[in-house]
Amino acid sequence: MFIDFNGKQIYAESHGQGTTIVLLSGLMMSVKSWRPFIPALSENNRLILLDFLDQGKSSRMCEPYDIALQVDAVKRVLDHLGITQAVLAGISYGASVCMQFALKYPEYVNRLALFNCVAYISPWIKDLGAGWTAARVSPEAYYHMTTPFFYSPGFYNRNLDWISARKDFLIENYFGDADFLDSIDRMTNSTNGHDVRERLCEIQVKTLIAGGRDDLLTPLAEQKYISERIPNASMVTIEDCGHATMYEKPECFLTLLTGFANCQEIKLQ
Repeated sequence: MFIDFNGKQIYAESHGQGTTIVLLSGLMMSVKSWRPFIPALSENNRLILLDFLDQGKSSRMCEPYDIALQVDAVKRVLDHLGITQAVLAGISYGASVCMQFALKYPEYVNRLALFNCVAYISPWIKDLGAGWTAARVSPEAYYHMTTPFFYSPGFYNRNLDWISARKDFLIENYFGDADFLDSIDRMTNSTNGHDVRERLCEIQVKTLIAGGRDDLLTPLAEQKYISERIPNASMVTIEDCGHATMYEKPECFLTLLTGFANCQEIKLQ
């Protein structure tokens, strides 16, 4: 479905019934990225997926914007669908939106699940993004500057056939497309002002934080920092895993997200 938002169109999907999970994608992802996961995630839950502005089937922007715009786009989708309470989950860019959403609209969030997340965009991360823009000289250069860093070295080296096919697909379909790369640049730049470090203590809902031991883009120390400052947070370290948690450890990702979303509170006697 397409939902109007300030004259733009946000693409969203709803699958299944039960406790609502709103799952927000990473920067170079879209609703399509979650296709293999939909049956498992919607078996006992209502799963809401959406494309951010500048992503997937949603409208493209023409001018710079702040990530706060994506927060309000998510709220527009929830309001359109009549959702007043949900488990809000996100990975990477989507996790940044989750944290800002939970701070701006806490009444909508009953639990928060953050994968491969950061509380702010450090100078180091900002320069990585600048490197992506600089690598636009060719599709091959863009691939080599971006994609290998999404995965742990172990996963990359063990799955060379899949990696090679992925490389060919991305170069042929995306990394030579100027409109796609413009969208990635705008989304990347939209995070430059992301900094919730001083407000993490305001997030009161139960929060799951998960990070890969070998994450090269959002190092594990970033997730530890967040887990130490959200009062009701629990942290899980996923061994032998990089930034693309759902691809490298799909069963672990699904177990963590669905288990956390559906776990009943235990009150000790």
